Amino acid sequence: MGHHPVTHFEFTAKDSKKLQDFYGGVFGWKLNDAPMGYKMVDTNADGHGIGGGIGQSRDGKGMLTVYIESDDIKATLAKVEKAGGRTILPPQEAGPVTIALFSDPEGNVVGLAKGM
Repeated sequence: MGHHPVTHFEFTAKDSKKLQDFYGGVFGWKLNDAPMGYKMVDTNADGHGIGGGIGQSRDGKGMLTVYIESDDIKATLAKVEKAGGRTILPPQEAGPVTIALFSDPEGNVVGLAKGM
């Protein structure tokens, strides 16, 4: 089956700058510039947690997504659909990584990532 750790979290927001300032200020997270106003988040985890990102929402709605590592995103999505979930975003390149989104049987949106 392989390892499938949660490797990344992502907040998207209608006002990403506001959300970046909020989380950076409240928790002292380091925010590093990435393309298109996105900020990579260093939570100062020292190996105890994961990093993430905060960016602009594509549809104007805020969302929190966790990403699960997968070596074969298409095969994982097939398992998701067989188990009652559905693909929301098919695999696509996002810089150096490939991502996809699915919803579980309860409607929770979860990400898959390869190369994070």
